Amino acid sequence: MPPALAALLFLGLFLSQRSSTQKQTLSKPAIWAKPSFMVPKGQPVIIWCQGAHGAVEYQLYFEGGFSALERPKSLRMTNKVKFPIPAMTSNTAGIYRCFYRSGELWSEPSDPLDLVVTGMYDTPTLSVQPRPEVASGENVTFYCHLAAATNTFFLLKEGTPRRPQSRYGNIRAEFPVGPVSAAHRGTYRCFGSYNNHAWSFPSEPVELLVRGDVGDTSAARTEHTSSPDPWDSYPLTTETPFEKDLALWDHTAQNLLRIGLAFLVLVAVVWLLAEDWLHRKKPQKRANRVSSRECRRRFRTQRPLEKQPRDVVAAGKADSLS
Repeated sequence: MPPALAALLFLGLFLSQRSSTQKQTLSKPAIWAKPSFMVPKGQPVIIWCQGAHGAVEYQLYFEGGFSALERPKSLRMTNKVKFPIPAMTSNTAGIYRCFYRSGELWSEPSDPLDLVVTGMYDTPTLSVQPRPEVASGENVTFYCHLAAATNTFFLLKEGTPRRPQSRYGNIRAEFPVGPVSAAHRGTYRCFGSYNNHAWSFPSEPVELLVRGDVGDTSAARTEHTSSPDPWDSYPLTTETPFEKDLALWDHTAQNLLRIGLAFLVLVAVVWLLAEDWLHRKKPQKRANRVSSRECRRRFRTQRPLEKQPRDVVAAGKADSLS
């Protein structure tokens, strides 16, 4: 086999082994909660876990321990499962992660999902200073107050895909905001909490209005109408367009690699068959040449006898008899 072909085969086997090694680790799944990551006490919530098509099993872990196991009803039709929680309590609030299994391999863990139960304490009050309507460029401060002593306060703006701001405080916390712009317009609420996953009732809403901003206010208007559920503001760990393009590119690259490997194998097989055929043909040609020379030699030795005159042959026979 030529060195160039051997090098190509070695490269193909190396890439195939590398591709097989990369496939040993499955991508992490996405996890989110519906209708929201904040659930009033006693209300139901569903935790969704989305993996790859063909996953045969999903496991949900709560605070580092096993919680539930689900299998998709159809491996071809869906790549996600749900874990329902019938009634939210402080015991079911906390950090969740999920995994999925495809064949004998388990995926990486998902990003953490912080599931919060609300309505566990009294209702705080929220106010904004110097006033709820300010000019663009001014600074404002939100004050969240809870009569019962607590240790953490959370300020949340409805309809934004961001986690609430948190501040430590005993009975009150301050949330400075500014300089404000149209992006700060919206409705705010606050919560009090003794831990990160058990919150009080939400405060009454406070709307912040910003005047005189020359920037684009479409974002501010969208914040009020982008979500039908005002509390559905937790950023879902769904696949972004870039991740979809990356997955598509990876799938295409793997297909091209398979095609290249198949071509290399085909070339190697054809070369080996041709080499074997040539190896078999050389002895046959040699034998044919030897046989041809032997036939010509015999023909030369027999031809003079055949051309002798009959009377000479007869005389020779008579001499032998006498």
